[in-house]
Amino acid sequence: MKIISLNIRGFAKEGAYGWVRSLCGEEKPDIFAFQETKSSRVSEQWASCLWWSNRVGIVQKEAMGYSGGLMILWDLDSFEVKNYVESEFYIAIKGRWKTRNCDYIIVNIYGPQDDASKIRMWDSLSALLGSIDSSWLLCGDFNEVREENERLNSIFIPSRAKRFNDFISDNSLVEIPLGGRKFTRVCDNGVKLSKLDRFIASDNFLNQWDDLSALVLDRKFSHHCPIVIRDKVLDFGPRPFKIFDKWLNHEEVDELIKKAWDVEVSGYRKDCVFRNKLKNVKSALREWSRSNMSSLEKDVIELKEKVKAWESKAEVSSLSEHDRKLWMDCRKT
Repeated sequence: MKIISLNIRGFAKEGAYGWVRSLCGEEKPDIFAFQETKSSRVSEQWASCLWWSNRVGIVQKEAMGYSGGLMILWDLDSFEVKNYVESEFYIAIKGRWKTRNCDYIIVNIYGPQDDASKIRMWDSLSALLGSIDSSWLLCGDFNEVREENERLNSIFIPSRAKRFNDFISDNSLVEIPLGGRKFTRVCDNGVKLSKLDRFIASDNFLNQWDDLSALVLDRKFSHHCPIVIRDKVLDFGPRPFKIFDKWLNHEEVDELIKKAWDVEVSGYRKDCVFRNKLKNVKSALREWSRSNMSSLEKDVIELKEKVKAWESKAEVSSLSEHDRKLWMDCRKT
């Protein structure tokens, strides 16, 4: 079992779609819950291109203009959806993993900002939870914190936190601790940090899984980090081959690809010839990268580590304007 939740802050943002597609390919989730899609209804073909296989189910709540929007994608080969409900603040699917004889309800939430709407959301969710005896998992951007230390450089409102905590306790829910990072949202300038994204589950959901863990993943094209919950960690090892966009700007690469492509290959069918030509290109690029681009890969790794270090530092202390500029420069690079 693997579920990812992400406030994408708009699929139309440059780079966002490619980032999510890459994330799907790397993590291969059973279910992916998106908040703030900022999109109208999308097609199954759109979802299939985004997903890590061509077997994907979709439910969605359209955005109101350029705000909001919810979506859940799931792998048809591992999870079967029986029905779903849509509300002002969430969409929920009811189904089961094909390896388990038990129904689950997954609720994807995008919390409002104003006080009156927050109260309506807690009341609506409580009514939903009370209407069905099932294994529940609530995920998403709740747009609320539970404790003062879940905010940094922003206002903490105790009455709102109390309502959130009362909702959890009144419905006998448990928050699943997130590993990796303390905060899940970072504003543009790196000043304000908060924990708004989380997983909250019922006891019977937790009891279904022997080795449950949740983690904050690296963010890229959103203020929010993706969060993932899984019943076990699977390591499939390194990818067989990588290519960096920067390679394509190198003066040697065009000629390298052309020479590799022009090498005569054998094959009884045209698709086999095409496959063998691609193998030649892949092999040539691999050898070239080993001898020429090791420094680039090292630079990429170092930049990623610097970004992580700045975000970790920002979680425990206020950064100066100079430090924040260095942080943002690392991210842009």
